[in-house]
Amino acid sequence: QVQLVESGGGLVQSGGSLRLSCAASLVNARTYTMGWFRQVPGKERVFVAAISWNGGSTWYGDSVKGRFTIGRDITKNTGYLQMNSLEPEDTAVYYCAADIHPWREGSTASDYAYWGRGTQVTVSS
Repeated sequence: QVQLVESGGGLVQSGGSLRLSCAASLVNARTYTMGWFRQVPGKERVFVAAISWNGGSTWYGDSVKGRFTIGRDITKNTGYLQMNSLEPEDTAVYYCAADIHPWREGSTASDYAYWGRGTQVTVSS
């Protein structure tokens, strides 16, 4: 069973930065796209960012473009989401996910078969 574990969440003031990490196991890093989603209570998971298996392609949700950066290290099978200029609207639980069809650029939750348990990010105003 593929395992994804997020870390790095916390409380930060508006305008601040956080870096989330995702560690994957039991899956070959060269076989999946890594994505990040976020969710607030009562709402669906929203696409944040994703990166292709080799890091050669990245894509972002409109609300985070220019502020967030996604990256990964296939040798360590880890990934990260660098979040800058955080706003209270970024408050959510952030999930790391894996899409085992690496030829597509998935941006919906249904594209991703495996999920971590999430990490809370809270941005105070």
